[in-house]
Amino acid sequence: MMKEKILIIDDEEHIVELIRYNLENAGYETAEAYNGVDGLTLAKTEKPTIILLDVMLPLMDGLEVCKNLRSSDQTKGIPIIMLTAKSEEIDKILGLELGADDYITKPFSVRELMARIKAVLRRSASEAEESAVYSFSDVVIDYDKHQVTKNNQKVELTLKEYELLDILVKNRGKVMKRDVLLDKIWGYEYVGETRTVDVHIRHLRQKLEDDDKNPVYIETVRGIGYRFNDLES
Repeated sequence: MMKEKILIIDDEEHIVELIRYNLENAGYETAEAYNGVDGLTLAKTEKPTIILLDVMLPLMDGLEVCKNLRSSDQTKGIPIIMLTAKSEEIDKILGLELGADDYITKPFSVRELMARIKAVLRRSASEAEESAVYSFSDVVIDYDKHQVTKNNQKVELTLKEYELLDILVKNRGKVMKRDVLLDKIWGYEYVGETRTVDVHIRHLRQKLEDDDKNPVYIETVRGIGYRFNDLES
């Protein structure tokens, strides 16, 4: 069985060495790049299982790398965890807006990083439990293929967008609190970061609703969270 390969893109050599050492001890293969341009090239040639991407990089910053990765057919499906020394919410939200699956703020513990990586890989590798399809309007969720289509065209969803849609659909009719969604999807405590859910909800609406400004299926319940409305049931 092939080892999972993790691409580390960070210009701080001691950080790369620390991450590489722990990943290899845990049985992963690694590839490293120390600037954004090389990182983008390696992502396309190495086809890693997951990418750890620093925000502050020479030649091309991490946000631009993330944007390029998500716009390329070769790399758009690879999970990305952003590494950033910035703690401001706007930086985190911008990374999520560009398609990152998760982020971790420096300085971080190796234990926390490994837990994040394992959680993302576990979700990425697992197939949906349901052996069926679910549809609403012109949208179809194929659980066997782990794929969503709209009007017979494949919709590219990030891992967390798919999981968010999945949990809303499986709890259709119920109001799902933001903090509950954070806990179930991200898999760790995410206190005070409910904006993360809002960003992903907006992305889902843009991709699945006919009019994302006036959503029909993914409803906002003010001050609480979101509810999926199955109008055909």
